[in-house]
Amino acid sequence: MWFLSLFERPAVEHSARTAVAAIASLLVARVFKLPEAYWAAISTLIVMQSSFGAALKVSVRRFAGTALGAAVGALLATHWGTNVLAFGAGIFLTGLICLALGRAQRFNEYLDRTTYRYAGVALAITMLVVRYNAPWVVAVHRFLEVSIGIAVGLALTVLWPERQPPAAAPRAK
Repeated sequence: MWFLSLFERPAVEHSARTAVAAIASLLVARVFKLPEAYWAAISTLIVMQSSFGAALKVSVRRFAGTALGAAVGALLATHWGTNVLAFGAGIFLTGLICLALGRAQRFNEYLDRTTYRYAGVALAITMLVVRYNAPWVVAVHRFLEVSIGIAVGLALTVLWPERQPPAAAPRAK
């Protein structure tokens, strides 16, 4: 592994942590026989790009957005299928829900445009990708896959924290 000496240790370690976390989340999702286990790995990859504190904050938003988007997408898909107007109404509705809840004192720290972005993605996947399962089944699977990815990513950031490079020594004048 001589080529690893070409890279800085923190970068190599970050790549290793990320790879281990992505594999772990994929395997956990497969243990639960989730049909699109790759969403767990994708979610983990997103979480692993931040420190624990930053990852926790964005993970709460991703979790909330995924739950909201999957629920709204399942509700709309159950009644209107992949109808384009229903999809547009769902995207608009999730934006209003995030805005309304974000203005509430209790939720304003967690619901913002980031949450809305994740809600929109979950809604689109739940509603627009043609599947043979009922929309609620698809929504629950999506939520579980993303939740596993978030949980594994957060767990790895705690169990294998990223080391910060030592501070540069002050230069003598």
